[in-house]
Amino acid sequence: MNILVTYFSETGNTKKVAEAIDEEARKGDHEVQLLDAGSVNAETLVSADLAFVGSTCHSADIAAPAKAVLGMIPTGSALRLAGFMTHSTLMPGKSDRHTELYEKWAGKAPGTFQAKAKEKGIEFVGYFHCMGAANPGIEEFIRNTIITDEAEWTEYAPEMRKHPDAKDLDDARVFAREVLAKL
Repeated sequence: MNILVTYFSETGNTKKVAEAIDEEARKGDHEVQLLDAGSVNAETLVSADLAFVGSTCHSADIAAPAKAVLGMIPTGSALRLAGFMTHSTLMPGKSDRHTELYEKWAGKAPGTFQAKAKEKGIEFVGYFHCMGAANPGIEEFIRNTIITDEAEWTEYAPEMRKHPDAKDLDDARVFAREVLAKL
């Protein structure tokens, strides 16, 4: 199988996740390419059987460079799509507040991947996301706009700054393994 792992990363968080996915994909008998989103073209996508497309979070969704990669997918191709994203919000499920923050600040991405797959007539085979440390400007925005309560910030900031951690990268490898097992 020809596998493309492509990503858009501003701080290196999404690149780390892409490298973990790439590492797992290379364990099989596959041709694997790891490319920055800016290096992908239509020919790259045509030759792939599976594309893992990753992005940092922008405005609760994937960033424009990752959307551009999705836009290059040929309609009706045999390509299968798996998406992944890093974001600086809390992971949903631990509390109602975590879920609220995730939905508001990172929750559009799964729908974007699913909608693009449907539009292109291709199979969407999975989505992965994890926290990633924010750059200083985004951290300041979060502090001043989203998590303004001092006690909540004191809990949130150290947690956000340590991601993606070893567990996140292991989870990304598991995600890749599960996607590959489906095919």
